[in-house]
Amino acid sequence: MYEAEQRGHTDELAVYELEDSSVPDALIYAGMTTGPAGQSFDFDRRIDEILEWYEPDSEVHNAISKARPYLGAAVKRVVARSG
Repeated sequence: MYEAEQRGHTDELAVYELEDSSVPDALIYAGMTTGPAGQSFDFDRRIDEILEWYEPDSEVHNAISKARPYLGAAVKRVVARSG
């Protein structure tokens, strides 16, 4: 949703209901703790690695930067559930 906003596609995305369950959290956790070659990363290292790939003014860089608190909260929820 953050990248859709950066690219001006919020209207297209609005037709889909935002799922509020543990499933999106689990998917976010998987993506935010695994590197491109399958290696384990902690959340901050993974975000930093993603940001290094994209120019600071790119849509992806801006979206990830804005989404960082949302993504981090999802990762924390998964860790808390698995505790």
